[in-house]
Amino acid sequence: MKFQESTELGLREQHKLEKRQRIRAAVRELFSKHGYETATLRQIAKRAHVALGTLFNYAQDKRDLVFLIFNEELAVVTDEALKAAQTQERLLEQLIGMCRPHFVFFAKKPALSRILLKDMTFYSEGKQAAEFHRIRGRLLLGIEEVVRSAQQDRQIRSDENATLIARHIFFVFVGALRWWIASRRPDPREGLADLKRLFELQINGLRSSTAKSKSSAKRTRRSATRR
Repeated sequence: MKFQESTELGLREQHKLEKRQRIRAAVRELFSKHGYETATLRQIAKRAHVALGTLFNYAQDKRDLVFLIFNEELAVVTDEALKAAQTQERLLEQLIGMCRPHFVFFAKKPALSRILLKDMTFYSEGKQAAEFHRIRGRLLLGIEEVVRSAQQDRQIRSDENATLIARHIFFVFVGALRWWIASRRPDPREGLADLKRLFELQINGLRSSTAKSKSSAKRTRRSATRR
């Protein structure tokens, strides 16, 4: 009896997985073929051979469906990004190493990637939202770790909050991604080259060497006064 129940449970889970895969395939096909705005939930349900009500078990709207097809792959890309950071020592190279897998991934599916990158900043509700935020949180923590390491190595200032710096870096990264993916034929090499310049601006700052010297002198005087 227990064996039969276990078998039935296994079959149900398998059927759920098969439905999920059919829905993901249908979303990819119809969004790519007809566009995000034109494709309807009813068309997607029909193409996936599921009832419209069943579709709502997996996503509450079309935007949710975008993250349904991307979340699993984004998790893998994030794994690659975090591993890449461990192979470098300098902050700039670590950041570029973390971003490279994303550029390569999105370049393979530019049409669908444009839909995702358009909505990801403000995506907070939906059946797939929690998983997306978990993936994004892992990336942000990874950035924060390399920032803290760079502060300890005195590559960058240590008197700023590492979490805030990581968020600032993430905003530049996402902005660069969206700018790059909007081009007709997004080339990862060009996107990364542009992002590298943006990161250099962040790390080196925009102040002239004279201004930096004056600022350093002021900090030294303040420190001496406190003593």
